[in-house]
Amino acid sequence: MIPLHGLPDKPYAVLGLGISGLAACRALIASGKSVWAWDDSAAARGAADSAGIPLLDLAGADLASAAALVLSPGIPHTHPHPHPVVARARQAGCPVIGDGELLARAGIRAECVGITGTNGKSTTTALIGHILQAAGRRCAVGGNLGTPILALDALDPTSVYVLEMSSYQLELTPNLVFNTALLLNISPDHLGRHGGMEGYIAAKTAIFRDGGPSATAIVGADDAACRRIGRTIAASGRRRVVFISGQTAVPGGVYALDGTLYDDRAGARRAVLDLAAAKALPGVHNAQNAAAALAAALALGVSHSAAAEAIASFPGLAHRQERIAVIDGVLFVNDSKATNVDAAVRALACYDAIYWIAGGRPKEGGLEGIEPGLAPVRAALLIGEAEADFAATLAGKVPVQRCGTLAQAVAAAARAAWADRSRAEGAAQPVVLLSPACASFDQFRSFEHRGDVFRTLVGELQR
Repeated sequence: MIPLHGLPDKPYAVLGLGISGLAACRALIASGKSVWAWDDSAAARGAADSAGIPLLDLAGADLASAAALVLSPGIPHTHPHPHPVVARARQAGCPVIGDGELLARAGIRAECVGITGTNGKSTTTALIGHILQAAGRRCAVGGNLGTPILALDALDPTSVYVLEMSSYQLELTPNLVFNTALLLNISPDHLGRHGGMEGYIAAKTAIFRDGGPSATAIVGADDAACRRIGRTIAASGRRRVVFISGQTAVPGGVYALDGTLYDDRAGARRAVLDLAAAKALPGVHNAQNAAAALAAALALGVSHSAAAEAIASFPGLAHRQERIAVIDGVLFVNDSKATNVDAAVRALACYDAIYWIAGGRPKEGGLEGIEPGLAPVRAALLIGEAEADFAATLAGKVPVQRCGTLAQAVAAAARAAWADRSRAEGAAQPVVLLSPACASFDQFRSFEHRGDVFRTLVGELQR
């Protein structure tokens, strides 16, 4: 747990008692601060009460006397409209912040690496942590990935916090400086929470605030929005910009080309790793993740050889291109984290004969932009609220089967893939791929729950 010394001796209101909110409460209480905690969910309040966290209905609290309202990232504070407690806090002149801002205000001394982007940030965050640990650097990895920020170990100035930062978190963290900051990519997502694409981009680019000429901005070169952002930062002189790519040579950057990872920061291309050795990082998108992690590691002083060895040994993350099993010649892959079209297209590009399980609660735009990924799809098995709309979109493009539930989709996909094994010798391995291009909340508690159910269903096929 990170101690929060040096904060004003006033109460702290905490709204939202999920894992980050509870961690904030515990860190504040351990540091001797008064806490007013609340959640709209009675179950969440009950869990907090059982843990000894004091509750106070913030709808009637004197927020003018509070040092800040610490807001869980899932709670709206601007769009589509602020939560009523947030509106009350602003009227009372009470700052509305996130848990990362508490870290900044406590005067942390360890270096912070921040990673954001629409897709790939969790894998990149975990990979950077893996590289640093393998190289003998003490670090703590968390944020939007896994362990909440304030539940991480306290670190000294020689150590590194590696933090995945969502757009929601960045909006609520105005003073946390990331000396090494990464923006991997930008595609439409969470637009309702940010008032449109420009608001979303503004939230993401906040990761580059402050810094200085010695600070590093690592920016994806594979989409136009990021290229524009990177050029703007470079022109301003605020940070050194290192462009990264998973598919194109980038002079002065770090990139993957034809399956090899290169460092060209010094203007002399240096081969670092044959990515065939990195079994947990398939596809162009993971090549970009590897390039980003390498660029960050090099900026932090890790040697090329140590970084290459660590990338090759990376075990991967659950629910992100996770190879579950090979059953009777068919590979089953859990990519439940692919909650938008861009992520699904990236996954579809990794295999040659796909029985694709898609659907759930659709994002704005439905399957718009999916066509580039459909070439390897042998059949689409559709589930959830998006089933009918996805079926209409895919009609005439790929064979479609409406399955309703994940259990029915897994069974149907397995039958079709096993029948596919009889194709000519040398044909591509059939793959059953869960890459939904949708949120999970119509049928599951989270994308993790969806992926866990998929893993269980595949396990039952082996019996």
